[in-house]
Amino acid sequence: MVQFFKKGQTTFFAVETDHKLSPAELEKLAWAFSGAKPLSATSVKGRFVGPRREMITPWSTNAVEIAQNMGLSGISRIEQFERVGQEEEPVYDRMLSRLYDGLNSKVFDVNRKPDPIVRIEDIHEYNLREGLALSPDEEAYLESLAKKLGRPLTDSEVFGFSQVNSEHCRHKIFNGTFVIDGQEKPMSLFKLIKKTSQENPNGLVSAYKDNVAFLEGPKVDQFYPVNPDRPDYFEVKDVKTVISLKAETHNFPTTVEPFNGAATGTGGEIRDRLGGGKASLPIAGTAVYMTSYPRLSPEHRWELMMNPRVWLYQTPAEILIKASNGASDFGNKFGQPLICGSLLTFEHEENDRKYAYDKVIMLAGGVGFAAKKDAIKGTPVAGEKVVVMGGDNYRIGMGGGAVSSVETGQYDNSIELNAVQRANPEMQKRVANVIRALAESDSNPVVSIHDHGAGGHLNALSELVEATGGRIDIDALPVGDPTLSAKEIVGNESQERMGLVIKAEDIPYVERVAQRERAPMYVVGETTGDDRFVFSDSKGVKPIDLEMADMFGNSPKTVMTDTTVELTYREPEYDAANLLQYVEDVLSLEAVACKDWLTNKVDRSVTGKVARQQCQGELQLPLSDCGVVALDYTGKSGIATSIGHAPQVALADSAKGSVMAVAEALTNIVGAQLDKGLKSVSLSANWMWPCKNAGEDAALYKAVEACSDFACALGINIPTGKDSLSMTQKYGEDKVFAPGTVIISAAGQTGDVRRTVSPVLKNKKNTLLYYIDFSSDALRLGGSAFAQALNRIGSDAPTVKDPAKFAAAFEAVQKLVKGRKLLAMHDVSAGGLVTAMLEMLFANTTGGIEFTTAGFLQNGETDLVKILFAENPAVLVQFEESKKESVEKILSEAGVKHFLVGKPSDERVLLIEHYGEERLLGIDHLRDRWFEPSYLLDRIQSGKECAALRFENYKKQPLRYAIPASFDGSLASRGLSYRRNGKTGVRAAIIREKGVNGDREMAYSLYLAGFDVKDVHMTDLMSGRETLEDVNMIVFCGGFSNSDVLGSAKGWASGFRWNDTAKQTLQRFYDREDTLSLGICNGCQLMVELGLIPSAGKNRPTMEHNISHKFESQFLGLAIPRNNTVMLGSLSGMKLGIWVAHGEGRFNLPGSLKDYNIVAKYNYAAYPANPNGSRGAVAAIASPDGRHLAMMPHLERAIFPWQCGFYPHNRRNNEVTPWIDAFVNARKWIEEKTR
Repeated sequence: MVQFFKKGQTTFFAVETDHKLSPAELEKLAWAFSGAKPLSATSVKGRFVGPRREMITPWSTNAVEIAQNMGLSGISRIEQFERVGQEEEPVYDRMLSRLYDGLNSKVFDVNRKPDPIVRIEDIHEYNLREGLALSPDEEAYLESLAKKLGRPLTDSEVFGFSQVNSEHCRHKIFNGTFVIDGQEKPMSLFKLIKKTSQENPNGLVSAYKDNVAFLEGPKVDQFYPVNPDRPDYFEVKDVKTVISLKAETHNFPTTVEPFNGAATGTGGEIRDRLGGGKASLPIAGTAVYMTSYPRLSPEHRWELMMNPRVWLYQTPAEILIKASNGASDFGNKFGQPLICGSLLTFEHEENDRKYAYDKVIMLAGGVGFAAKKDAIKGTPVAGEKVVVMGGDNYRIGMGGGAVSSVETGQYDNSIELNAVQRANPEMQKRVANVIRALAESDSNPVVSIHDHGAGGHLNALSELVEATGGRIDIDALPVGDPTLSAKEIVGNESQERMGLVIKAEDIPYVERVAQRERAPMYVVGETTGDDRFVFSDSKGVKPIDLEMADMFGNSPKTVMTDTTVELTYREPEYDAANLLQYVEDVLSLEAVACKDWLTNKVDRSVTGKVARQQCQGELQLPLSDCGVVALDYTGKSGIATSIGHAPQVALADSAKGSVMAVAEALTNIVGAQLDKGLKSVSLSANWMWPCKNAGEDAALYKAVEACSDFACALGINIPTGKDSLSMTQKYGEDKVFAPGTVIISAAGQTGDVRRTVSPVLKNKKNTLLYYIDFSSDALRLGGSAFAQALNRIGSDAPTVKDPAKFAAAFEAVQKLVKGRKLLAMHDVSAGGLVTAMLEMLFANTTGGIEFTTAGFLQNGETDLVKILFAENPAVLVQFEESKKESVEKILSEAGVKHFLVGKPSDERVLLIEHYGEERLLGIDHLRDRWFEPSYLLDRIQSGKECAALRFENYKKQPLRYAIPASFDGSLASRGLSYRRNGKTGVRAAIIREKGVNGDREMAYSLYLAGFDVKDVHMTDLMSGRETLEDVNMIVFCGGFSNSDVLGSAKGWASGFRWNDTAKQTLQRFYDREDTLSLGICNGCQLMVELGLIPSAGKNRPTMEHNISHKFESQFLGLAIPRNNTVMLGSLSGMKLGIWVAHGEGRFNLPGSLKDYNIVAKYNYAAYPANPNGSRGAVAAIASPDGRHLAMMPHLERAIFPWQCGFYPHNRRNNEVTPWIDAFVNARKWIEEKTR
C-alpha cells in the first residue's frame, strides 16, 4: 500500500509499505518529513511532477535507509512529488521525471514481470532489434559458437558478448590494423602508445593492464585507525606508495541525460582508481566539458556561424549546467576534491563539413595512490569467493557499452534512453570506506578487485575470474527492481558497485568492516578452476554457461581503411586598430572566460590535502591550470596534475593538435616542484574522434603517431588513456562531427607541494616579467581562440619544432622553481600572451603591467596581433630584479629563448608598447568582460539575483587577514609534531555517519594538536560497541550524511533521536562537565537539528538552504569577535581565511541575534563572501558556556598555510595557521579539567 504525506501546499511524499502504518510510525515519518501531515486518503487530486515509476531514485534508497535506522520496517520506497498548476506548463527534466494526473495507491506499479530467458535463433535480427552494435564478423562468430555448443545462445549470452566485446570495452579500433592511402601501417594505435612506455619506462610500475596506471611514489605517513572493524585510535606508519593516474570519458550518457551521465562518469573514474592493483585510493579529481555553443548572448557573434540544431536530448546550455552539476555533486558527496579542469565550446562549418560538440565530451580524471605492496593484482585460484559490494541492480544502461560505440541518433530513442544513468555517490563512499580500510591494513585480504561499469556484472566479474573461471549465483545478486530479467540482472550498468575476489577465510573480517560502514556486501559466487563462466540460479537455470575463451570471443581484427583528406581553412583577417574588440571577444569565449560558475559549486578542499586548486589571489578567481595534492599531512610529497587539449589546431593539422595538447599539459604543470623534473611526468591520452568518416581515420592515425613520437622524444610515457571513436551526431541524414580531440592529463610526483608557483602577479617593485619560449616555432594564429572569435580556424597552426629544446626549457624552468627564484608564472595557451598577462592581474585589486614587444621585434616577430594572441607554447615568469643574473644564466645555459617583456606598474592598466606606440587596456573593465560568461551561466544555476550579486561583488570582497604579530606559526613553540610515538592520554573521538567525508582531516587536526583520536561510526554508537566514556571531546565531521536526503543531517539525527542506545550514550556525554563538542558543516547541521546548542531565548536555530539553492565552495574571510568559547576564545579579534563547502549553511536565527552566542562571522555581509545569506553573516554559534561549538566553515582544512587558497605572503614560511590553536586550546582545557 501507499501512504501519502503533505508538506505545505505543493510537496507530497509517497511511502510504499507492506502494512498499514501505526500512529507511532506515522509520527516518526512526519518528523522525518519535517512536519509533513499524513493523509487519510489513498489518492490525491491534481497534477504532479515526480520520478518515473519504473526508476527507484537514489533519493528513495537513502530515505528508506533512514526509515530503517528509525526502526521502521516494511517500507520499500519513498518518493517526493511536487504539485503543479493546472494551467501552467511545468518545467522538469523529462529524462528523469514525468507528469502525473493525480496520485493513488498504484503510483509505483509498473505492471511488468521479468522476461523469461530467450533462446536466440537469429543473431542478426536480434542484433538489429536490440542495438547491440555487433559487426557482421561477430554475428558470424556467435552463429558458429551456437553450432559448436549444439544449442541456440541465450539472450544473456549474446547480450553479454556484445558488451564485453564492444568497442567501448575492447578498443578494437585502437588494436586494429590501419590501411592509409593504400599502405598498411606497421603499428596499431595501441602499440604506438605503448611504445612511449617501452622507450621511457621511467618510474612506471603498472601500465595498460589494470584500471589505472601506477608510477613509483614516495614514502609517506599513513594516518589511519588501526582496527577498522571496530572503534579504534588513529596511528601513523610509514608506507611506500605508488601514484595512480586515470582519465575516463562518459560522452554518450552525458549527451542523453547530463546530470547522471556526468555524475556516473565521475563515479566510474573514481571506481577505476579504487580498483587498481589489490585496492587503491582516489585523492583528487579533474574534469573537462566540451559542448557546442550555449548561445547565451547576442554579442557572441561567433555563435551565429551555424544554426542551432533541433537538439536530440538537451541544449548545449542545459548540458553545460547539468553535466557540471552532476560531476560536481558526485565528487562533493563522495568527498573527492576537483582541483583542475577545462572547458571548451566550439562550432565551425567549412569545407562542407559541420564540426561541433553536439555529441559532448565529458572527461573525468584524477590522481590517487596505493601501497606499493598492493600495486599488482593477485592471481585468483579455485575456491576463492567472488564478492559484490555496493548498490542494487536496476534497469540502467542496458547496452550502454554497445550504444556508446555507435553514432548518436542511429538508434531509436528507446534504446538510447537505456543510457540514462543512476548516481548514488553516498553508496560509493560507503564501499570506498571499506576498500580504504582493507588497503590501509598490514595484510590486505583482497586478491583482486574490479569496478562495475560498462557491461555491468558481465564485464566486471568475467574479468575477475578470467584466469580460473567462475560460477555466479544469480539469486545472490541484489535486485532493487523485481521486474528485471536474468539478462538485465547480469548486464545492467547500475553504478557504485565493486567486484572482489577474497579468500574464504577472510570473508568474516571483510563482512565486519562492511557492516560497520553500512556497505552492502554480497558473496555471489566463487572461482572454479574449470575456465567456464556460469551464471545460475537455485533451480539450476543457467542464463550464461560458456567457456571463458568463448565469452571473450575470437572475432577477426578490425581493419580501418581510409584515405588522407587534405583540408585547408581560411586564415583570420584582422586589423591591429581593433585590438580592444579582439581582446574583449577572446575573453568572452567560454574556453578563455572565467570558470567561476564551475568552481563555485565544486568542493576544492575536502580531504585537507589540497595544496593547489583553481582559485588564486585575494579575490580567489579561477586562474590556476595546475592542481596539487599532498599525499599526507606533512605537506611535502604529493602529486601535481594538469590538462591540455587543442582540437582547433587538430582540425588544421591533427599531428600538430596532439603536440600542442601535450605541450599545454606540460606548460601547465611546470610551475609545480616536480621530484625528478620532466621524468616525473606521465600522461593519460583520451581520444575522441568521429571515426569511419572520410579522412578522419587517417587523421586519427596521424594524431596518435605524432603524440607517440613527441612523448618518446621528450623522454616521457603515456601509460593510460581511453578512446571514444564514434563522436558523430546524426540528425536524419545530416551529420555533425565532433572535432577530433585528444585530451592529455599529466601527473607527476612533487617534491614539495608548498612550492608551486602562483599565476598571480606580485604587485612588487623591482621585479621583471620574462617570456620563455617552449615552441621553437614562428608565432602562428591557426587554431587559436583569436581565430575562433573571428569564425576562423586557419591552416597555419603552431607546433613544437624541437622537442629537445622543449625538454630543455621545461628543465630550466624547473630549476627556477626549485631554486625559489620565481614570484609568479603563467602559461601561454588559450587566448595567447595578452590573456596570460591579464589573468596574472585579475586576482589583484591594484597594479598593472607595462609590456613591451621589443624582445619579440629582436627575434623577428613584428605582428602585434600575433605577439598578443598566438598560442605557441611558452610561459611568462616574474622574478626579482636582483635575481636577473642567476635566472638568465640558467636559461642561457639550457639554450632556451627568453627575453624581457615587461614589469609591474602602479596604474591599473595593461600598457602595451609596440614600435614606440602605446596602447592602454583597462584591467578592471576587461576582468568584467572575462567574468561575464560565467555570470550568464551562473544565472541558470544560481538564479538571476544571486548571479547578479556575485557579478557585482566578486571584485569588492578581497580576502583580508588580521593576525597578531606575536603569532609565530611554528609547531615547536606549541610542542607539536607531525607524528609521535605513544599516547598523550587526552582523548577525542570523531563521529561519522554514512556519507560523512571530512573525517580524516578533522582527525588529523586533533591528532596534531595532541589528542589521541578515536574513529567512531554511528553503527558503533547504535550497537553499543562505543560508549564515549573514555573520551572528553567529540567532533561531528563534515560531509553529506545520507546524501542530505530529507534535509541536511536529518537522517544522521534520526539515529540519535530514535535509537535508544545512541541517544543515551550522547546524553551521558553531554551531562558530563569535562566534555567539549564540535560540529563542522554537516556536523554543525546535526548539532542544530538535535538542539545541542541552546540559545538564551525560546527560538531554536535551524539550518536552511543557501540563498543560491546550490552547493557553495569558496575560500573566504572569517572574523572572530570577542568570545568565551574554549576553542576560539584566544582567536578573538583575528580575521582569517577559511574554506566553506556546503549546500545548507544558512543559520536561521528566528530570535534576536543577542539570544545566540555568535562566535564567528563572514567578513562581508553580502553574497558570495557570505556564501549562504545568513542574517548577520553568522558562521558559527556556541553554547552559552562556550564548551560546544557549531560551525559551518572548515577550520580543519586551513590549519596549514599550504591548505589555504590565499595566505599572507609575509607568512608563507609559517608551519601552521592560527586555526591550529583552536584545537590546542581544546586539548589544554581538557588537560586542566582532568588533571
